[in-house]
Amino acid sequence: MQKLVVSTLFITLFCLNLNAQKGSSFGIKAGLNYNANGDYFESISENAQDPDRNIGYHIGVFGKIGNDLYFRPELVYTSTKSDYNSDDFDMKKLDLPLLVGAKIIGPVSVFGGPSFQYILDTEFDGINIDNVENDFSVGLNFGIGLNLNKIGIDLRYERGFSNNEATFIGNNLGEGAVSRIDTRPDQLILSLSIAL
Repeated sequence: MQKLVVSTLFITLFCLNLNAQKGSSFGIKAGLNYNANGDYFESISENAQDPDRNIGYHIGVFGKIGNDLYFRPELVYTSTKSDYNSDDFDMKKLDLPLLVGAKIIGPVSVFGGPSFQYILDTEFDGINIDNVENDFSVGLNFGIGLNLNKIGIDLRYERGFSNNEATFIGNNLGEGAVSRIDTRPDQLILSLSIAL
């Protein structure tokens, strides 16, 4: 028991003395998304289908201004995928999170802020969807990060605020039948960043 207490104390002190990313920097980031978009509605049925979550990816750049209290803008290319029964909804977008963060203990920080999104491409079960209500939308990012020297790891949650639907005529829905998908993201994002 005493060894466990001493080991825990040693690890805690070690973590508190680690050099976190200090001052202003810029760098690259990449990682995985665990995503689901909103409900899918077929015009022939008023019942909504909830999506199953799926894994996507992102890659981008970031800047950081400040140290204990900081501003971190990012520009990220994101690819997401949601499953609706046997159909897939794929979306490619550019994200611009504008995050404000604060160190809370040693190399650990919390952050949050708006995320501006521009939809580049959407596809549902092989059908390219050009009729997205708004190409630009707004969401919220918040999370926790761990920064060790030039390496950072963060886990965040993103949710879209702006109501934004894609409408399209499906293959098997019959003539004139129109379907809708809520394109707002609802995702967990795990990122690895490297300050250059």
